[in-house]
Amino acid sequence: MHKIDLNLIEMTLDIMKYAIGRISATEHPIGKPKKKEELKSLVGETITAKGIGGEYAFNLWKDHLAKANVPVDHPRNLAFVPASPTKAAIMFDLVTSASSIHGAYWMEGAGGIFCENEAMKWIVSLTGMPEGAFGVFTSGGTAANLSAIVTAREHWRERPEFQKEKGLIITSIGAHSSIKAMAKVADVDILLVDSEERLTGEDLKLKIQNLTAHERKRLFAVVATAGTTNAGIIDDLDDIASVCQQENLWFHVDAAYGGGALVADSVRHLFNGIEKADSVTIDPHKWMFSPYDCGAVIYKDPELAKNAHSQQGSYLDIFKDEGAHGFNPTDYQIQLTRRVRGLPLWFSLATHGTDRYREAVERGIELAQIAGRMIEAHPNLELVREPSLSCVLYRRKGWQPDDYTEWTYENHRKGFALVTPTKWKNGDHFETVSRFCFINPDTTERDIEMILESME
Repeated sequence: MHKIDLNLIEMTLDIMKYAIGRISATEHPIGKPKKKEELKSLVGETITAKGIGGEYAFNLWKDHLAKANVPVDHPRNLAFVPASPTKAAIMFDLVTSASSIHGAYWMEGAGGIFCENEAMKWIVSLTGMPEGAFGVFTSGGTAANLSAIVTAREHWRERPEFQKEKGLIITSIGAHSSIKAMAKVADVDILLVDSEERLTGEDLKLKIQNLTAHERKRLFAVVATAGTTNAGIIDDLDDIASVCQQENLWFHVDAAYGGGALVADSVRHLFNGIEKADSVTIDPHKWMFSPYDCGAVIYKDPELAKNAHSQQGSYLDIFKDEGAHGFNPTDYQIQLTRRVRGLPLWFSLATHGTDRYREAVERGIELAQIAGRMIEAHPNLELVREPSLSCVLYRRKGWQPDDYTEWTYENHRKGFALVTPTKWKNGDHFETVSRFCFINPDTTERDIEMILESME
């Protein structure tokens, strides 16, 4: 199965034809999931002792399995945080896979890692972090946040009085679910400021003041959010940074979604203070138009990350010998084995230039403002809050939670759109509302109109 024969050549041509068709298509169906039993009845047994053959397996994919997926780049997929990778990035993802590069160490992946680092330099420049700050590409925000918090914890535990303490971090209930998930993995406790609105320095001060003496001893980091997933809210990064400096706390900014907007002149001022962070998470596979999966973590002092994450083993010594020196991405995050997932971003940036990225991000912000005006003009709809970044929360007057759910499923069943409900804290209770998140610059005003009309 590692030999080249006529069947492999024919299959290669079929695969490339499929990829070219998918990349160059101007329209494609939104797709919808099927139950496992239905898919099994359609494709039968696919893993057998003798194999079913590449041509047959590929036809099963095209005819049945591909259609059970919801493409994240569909212009009417406005749920969660969708994605819209550029054609150049998608094409170079093929090159990345075909090149078989192990991206952990410079000795094996110097060319690919060089390209990643060129893209990373641009991302770091957007943050305004000081000279020496740098980062590495990860699988996504969860791995990036975990890498940052483990770095912070290990740095905190360099002091003997903290070595036997279980760490504690503070964030808000508006923070992404991955913050809670990574805290569990890192075995640190988490305290939440009970507000989905903008976390301020005063909120943080009050939370710290209410800690017990032992809790304050255990507190080592604060996680602010620069673009909440639910509503696109940016915390008061400048004031939070000041509190963290006064209290000697690690300041981490989760900008996994919102970080792409650092390139947009219209909203860049909202991120003031991010340059003071000890670490920052940004997901290029969200608002930097890279394919899944591609996250990034940036450190003000990368050496602290290296101290926390560098792996030791006799079989790894060669990568650190004289002559093999270079930037080793594995030293700065939790993964040893990694693909050079920043390569597609590098190629797209090199192809199109950063100005085109600025224009595409600004379009997402503009679409949110357009949607907000449409909602305000609609007699049966109203905004829950003003649009922030590219997120819009709105309600259909008179609807109950089940109405939103049924509306979502009905539009999805029709293959028309995927717009999902969420919950927003309204006073002392959580209200079910609808939500847009605009990433794809190909989404049109007519797309928005049609979705809103479907709520009547």
